[in-house]
Amino acid sequence: MSNAAAVQSKPAHIKLLAIIVIVFGAVFAVAGAGTWIAVSTNLRAEQITVSEDAAAFGGETVDTPWEAWAQADIINKHALAGSGGKTYAELDKEDPARASVMNGSFLRASLFTSVVAFGVGLLVFGLGVVFIITGEALRRIAVRVEAPAVATPAVERV
Repeated sequence: MSNAAAVQSKPAHIKLLAIIVIVFGAVFAVAGAGTWIAVSTNLRAEQITVSEDAAAFGGETVDTPWEAWAQADIINKHALAGSGGKTYAELDKEDPARASVMNGSFLRASLFTSVVAFGVGLLVFGLGVVFIITGEALRRIAVRVEAPAVATPAVERV
């Protein structure tokens, strides 16, 4: 039995695989979109506003990854300005700026975590779309394999 005959005799397996891939794609797409929406909603609920002196998005409510990034960046600039350019690790334990710089570090870490969560949500959504497209392609292949082959008349040599 040739490989072509083996594939043509089992279109149900291709159909099943197509359905599984499409279902996983749908789950991934919904999960990715849900993650993006959940992170955005929770950030918006915190009512964080990007500082007016930020490089971008000044005055905007933080609810997107680029706004979170811009706010984290300006927090770092403010913390360094308040500490004379020193990071938390470089400050003496008795330095009064240490607490402010530490809080800035924690806020930046939280904002960067949200940026990563947005990225994961987008990645999972994108994978879902790719799975759906792949599953649909498999489904179309299964339909073609299932269709009866048109017999071509044999050419008789004289």
